[in-house]
Amino acid sequence: MAQALYIHWPFCLSKCPYCDFNSHVRDRVDQAAWAEALLTDLRHEHAVGGQGPLRSVFFGGGTPSLMPPSTVAALLSEAERLWGFAERVEITLEANPSSVETRAFAELEAAGINRLSAGIQALDEAALRLLGRAHGLAEARAALDAACARFERVSFDLIYGRPGQTLDDWAAELSAAFAYGTEHLSLYQLTIEPGTRFATDARRGVLVMPDPDLQADFFALTRQLAADAGLRPYEISNHARAGCESRHNLTYWRYEDYHGVGPGAHGRRGGVATARHRKPENYLAAIRNSGHGIQEERRLIIDECVTEALLMGLRLTEGVDLGRLRRRFGAAVDGALDHRRMAHLQTLGLLRHTCDRLWLTEQGMPLLDAVLGEIVRCEPQRTVTA
Repeated sequence: MAQALYIHWPFCLSKCPYCDFNSHVRDRVDQAAWAEALLTDLRHEHAVGGQGPLRSVFFGGGTPSLMPPSTVAALLSEAERLWGFAERVEITLEANPSSVETRAFAELEAAGINRLSAGIQALDEAALRLLGRAHGLAEARAALDAACARFERVSFDLIYGRPGQTLDDWAAELSAAFAYGTEHLSLYQLTIEPGTRFATDARRGVLVMPDPDLQADFFALTRQLAADAGLRPYEISNHARAGCESRHNLTYWRYEDYHGVGPGAHGRRGGVATARHRKPENYLAAIRNSGHGIQEERRLIIDECVTEALLMGLRLTEGVDLGRLRRRFGAAVDGALDHRRMAHLQTLGLLRHTCDRLWLTEQGMPLLDAVLGEIVRCEPQRTVTA
């Protein structure tokens, strides 16, 4: 039974050079048409997707803080009517720190948002320019001040391991971030994704990334300083005070079911994988023609479910609950693991394994992708979450 709902808003004011998310820049957005399309898709998802109540709702993008607050309110009202909301439901919206979006914080809170995730990305003016962000440092600080004053729960994102960045630079930036006292930080190492402008720049030698040893030092410093500040690293890139982890993202990482609506949104419900049309115009056409935005709907085979569950769960500091997976998927769980290689990685101090749990050590976490390739028998595939 899916207890989480993801709603994707595909539009941005500009495309960041590192971003490979499903985001689009359009001169004009018909807000009324989009509100009705998302509501239609929401109703279809409920009709085929079972019962609630929902324990989390997440508005992602794109830039969902560009949605009219009235649309946010309408979607939440309809989701609550259809599924019901659990007590203390977590309702998150991603926001960029432009002055226009910051002014909408009060209306977004009134619409039902109780957790804000701010796309700050850097607390450094030159870095913001490098990352192609539309906001400057003053706007970032103003947005954080406004968010902390307005919302019960606040998280924000920062990107590290940037070209030219030193460990001392990053330590100072983290110190400034910790001073806001937010309960959660998402701290991502800059990666070069195919099809982005940064990928082209790196190929041409215009963008020079830190060498692997320095990247490893950035990762270790990030986890240590965050932990020292009371923000436990509970996932490879996410840090939170005890009890303040993102409930919605834990749904993905623990391989629980979730609904996904909106352009490009993926879902997992009852052993069925769903994927919506990515291009906004194709999504709207599907809504008009079919009454929903689904492009693909297929039943997952057990081996695929197990592989996805392992790939997602090993991102967590807590690791994978093998007992729970065996109750869901039976012998396929142990069949998907290469126990000989697991034993070798344990001797290297990279992995821990008991009868009911499998997790990476602090030394193994920076080598996550390599470890997964060693221990998961099924061919690793990109697990796309909404």
